[in-house]
Amino acid sequence: MAVVVGIGYFLSVYYGNPSILTIAIIFSVVMNITSFWYSDKIALSMARAVPATVERYPELNRIVENLAITAGLPKPRVYIIPDMAPNAFATGRNAKHAAVAVTEGLLSMLDRAELEGVIAHELAHIGNKDILLQSMVAVLVGFIAILADMFTRSMIFGGGDRDSDNKAGNVLMIVGIVFIIISPIIATLIQLAISRKREYLADASGALLTRYPEGLASALRKISSYSHPMAHASNATAHMYISNPFGAKARQGLAGLFMTHPPVEKRLAALQEMAS
Repeated sequence: MAVVVGIGYFLSVYYGNPSILTIAIIFSVVMNITSFWYSDKIALSMARAVPATVERYPELNRIVENLAITAGLPKPRVYIIPDMAPNAFATGRNAKHAAVAVTEGLLSMLDRAELEGVIAHELAHIGNKDILLQSMVAVLVGFIAILADMFTRSMIFGGGDRDSDNKAGNVLMIVGIVFIIISPIIATLIQLAISRKREYLADASGALLTRYPEGLASALRKISSYSHPMAHASNATAHMYISNPFGAKARQGLAGLFMTHPPVEKRLAALQEMAS
């Protein structure tokens, strides 16, 4: 909120229009409230997830329920994503309103021990309150990107209340312009840093939950070996999945610098260290 208010304040001064700050605050509050109450529905809808009924997916529901009991969490709602790319994510505002979604490809590729490792990883995200943090960060990053895009477009077509005789004001204005332009990059880097750090923590917590790090490690090897992206992969929700939903190409070259997940090799090394 402080970042959003700061950007809104600068834009209101730059354009000499105090209403911009008011609009920015109102818009950010509405978006944060929306993301808090409806983040799970938004994420599940974007993934095209459908409820996984006990009648149709008894084993999956049994695994989720057993691990939730072990973790001391309420059983989250269980969803299936009609996609052959192996992946999974957890979402929701808290443990009582959480959901876990897995792809059809994940169910067909993993054995029981590996599936338990993945589910334990997602339950760890719920227990560690990562699901709310990641939702809020995603909203903040998206909102800052929108503000920066609006500002850079307006600069191209002119505008702004600038006084060329005020040197101090001009210096401040230049600093503000630079901040606006690079703020989406900074916000994205913050998102990536938080996402990667929480993935390591969820790996460790999930391995402790199952007491079998090799299960999650084996699952990560299979998941990372799948080269095709998910059919409905989105940059907005990519950081929520257990593995990058854009496939192997997203981990190559320059794109690898902006991955939402830590390298699989480092995750496997950490799990191997736990196992030994």
